[in-house]
Amino acid sequence: MKDIANYALEALKKAGADKASCRVEKARKDEFNIEANEFTLLGTTFDNGLAMKALVGGRKGVVSINKLDKGSVDEAARNCVELAKAAEPDEAEDIAPLVENKDFVMEEMTNDIDGLFKRSKEYLEQVRDELPKIIIEGFSSALKSSEEAYVNTNGVCFGAKWESYSFNSMFVGKEGESSSSFNYDGANFLKPTTPFMQSGMHRTLLEEAERSTNPRPVDEKFTGKIIVTPACADLLWDTILSNFISDRPLIEGTSRWKDALDTKVASEKLTFRAAPLIKEILTGPRYTNDGFVTRDVDFIKDGVLKSFALSLYGANKTGKPLNPTSSYNMEVLAGDVPLDEIIKSVDNGILLNRFSGGSPGASGDISGVAKNSFLIKNGKISDALQETMISFNILDALKNITAISQERVANGSTLLPWCCVDGITVSGK
Repeated sequence: MKDIANYALEALKKAGADKASCRVEKARKDEFNIEANEFTLLGTTFDNGLAMKALVGGRKGVVSINKLDKGSVDEAARNCVELAKAAEPDEAEDIAPLVENKDFVMEEMTNDIDGLFKRSKEYLEQVRDELPKIIIEGFSSALKSSEEAYVNTNGVCFGAKWESYSFNSMFVGKEGESSSSFNYDGANFLKPTTPFMQSGMHRTLLEEAERSTNPRPVDEKFTGKIIVTPACADLLWDTILSNFISDRPLIEGTSRWKDALDTKVASEKLTFRAAPLIKEILTGPRYTNDGFVTRDVDFIKDGVLKSFALSLYGANKTGKPLNPTSSYNMEVLAGDVPLDEIIKSVDNGILLNRFSGGSPGASGDISGVAKNSFLIKNGKISDALQETMISFNILDALKNITAISQERVANGSTLLPWCCVDGITVSGK
């Protein structure tokens, strides 16, 4: 991979690039598919990819190809440089400086496709035998192995060789003519040694789907609490990243937190971070797409905004600090309250497993539909809910976190607890 990447880098320089970077990958993916509780496919795909970036006089060109022969690389390099010459200049465009070069290679690669099949078959049988109301509408399990390299004209050189296993399942609960809303879940892992049913919240979500075939509406409009489960990561944690601390909102100036570093933005109970290197995160990348070694970064610590999730371009564009990390690998530190106690503290609220709604505006206001969720009444989880509208301001919600659970769920990519938030408007009948 390094030979191919270095050849591409030289081709870019010969074509006229002042600065350049290349990332190349060869990957194989073996995948099982299940539909309607039956195996339907075993497929194997091979993917080659080469991504080039050229800078000419502060102008950027990017090209990606899936052929790695010299002729294709030479042509792509010329095209990349021509695109750069035609682009508008942007002083924020750059490539990573040389700090350290590393190879990241897994200690053991098992290539255990038989083990993956056994786990997939075991999963299907467990659903049939233990959860008869569950219909698996779509399921895939995969083994992916990859070899890759990154180089740039500043002398940065990374290599990586890794292997990972995963499963993803979409399912509904069905009883007669009644059914639950569909739900989905999955996990990543390094070896197929643990039953899929034991991964993260998976069994809980399946069991809840069985109990949701006859959901009820909320009888009244009220303001109360929601308990956001680890399965609903997009509601709070993805929204923080995409709307307040990443490149786009900070470059465009729409983030309400653009000048809030080292100020309190959330309850002191909350520490939210990117953690690609912790042991519970199994698939965190070891270097970034723009050529830096990744590190764990606290975004919010004890309620105080400590860092942004800015790329090299975003940092140069805004003048704010760069933080090379993987924001997809989120961790929220555990709280000090057992989940059972949090549930008991809720007089009127919702256990929220899935949220469907738009992104908040600049003000932080957000509304959408609670799905696959349950009513909490007088400290007890009661009926499954029909799809129910909820609305709140996410900036206020972060300050209104009343409890974070001691328990956390790891799915190989994230490590998250249950989080109780007050001041949520639930729109019943």
